Amino acid sequence: MNIGYYSASTPITALSPKRFQRAVDFLQQEGVKLTAGCLTGKQDDYRSGSIFERAQEINQLIHNNQVEIIMATIGGTNTNSVLPYIDYAYLKQHPKTFVGYSDATALLLAVKTQVPQCRVLYGPALVASFGEWQPFVGMTWRYFKQILSASSNQVVRLNAPDFWSDEHLNWENFERPKEQCANAWYYTCQPVLEGRLIGGNLNTMSGIIGSKFFPNLSAEDILLIEDAEKDAATVEKNFAMLKNAGVFDKIKGIILGKHALFDDLGSHKTPIEILLEVVNNPQLPIIYDYDCCHTVPMLTTPLGARVLINARTMTIEFADF
Repeated sequence: MNIGYYSASTPITALSPKRFQRAVDFLQQEGVKLTAGCLTGKQDDYRSGSIFERAQEINQLIHNNQVEIIMATIGGTNTNSVLPYIDYAYLKQHPKTFVGYSDATALLLAVKTQVPQCRVLYGPALVASFGEWQPFVGMTWRYFKQILSASSNQVVRLNAPDFWSDEHLNWENFERPKEQCANAWYYTCQPVLEGRLIGGNLNTMSGIIGSKFFPNLSAEDILLIEDAEKDAATVEKNFAMLKNAGVFDKIKGIILGKHALFDDLGSHKTPIEILLEVVNNPQLPIIYDYDCCHTVPMLTTPLGARVLINARTMTIEFADF
């Protein structure tokens, strides 16, 4: 396995060198060969490089025949800037697997819409996920490996983790074990959803909605939505963005991820309560508190896959990805 990694927004390899090195050490111990993007260790103020430098970093990995998997190091805010400059034509002839979450949603959805034959996984980011400490890093790795090793005609079933955390500590240095919360998934009108899964980070979608990089949705689609460290006002605004774009009128259902470090602004409202108010359609089924988000551990989730999720048994199955 050869993973090439890039930083399309936040220069995390420069900002968090200890966590970056911990991620490298962990993956190498698992037998992974790593190929560093050309912006590794570099910083241009709030970003890793100019728009064109960041696009070039990704394109170099696309053109590197030794690289099988292209993984984000972390998210950020500005991945959408590079989308017009990615070499989709070469990818069509030489498809690869793309992995990441958060702001990497922009590139993941761009690749999925422009080059459907690429395998696109909403899953771990190198520094953010594999720089984590045990037991969470090992759990995230096992979920990732289970999806990655599956053949295209195989059905993969994942069980939800028994516990999770969104506690913000241990980023660079270990302080103490994170608190572990007992896990549960919930639902509104039905516990089971089946269809084609697409989506990603809610805030990032605001930077590509209405463009050719945003997926065309249908009545067979289940929309994955997750976000982190947002307040209630921002979450309502972003849910309403999807509502006003007609997204909720097109789809079969929603899977809402856990919202790490949500700020209710004193309202006592939860993300699901805000979503239900915005959607304003009790017949649209929602399964919520799914574990593919900014909490740990993370279930790697293939975009474009056929999905069968059961909130009662806390299992999810993927096929055709």
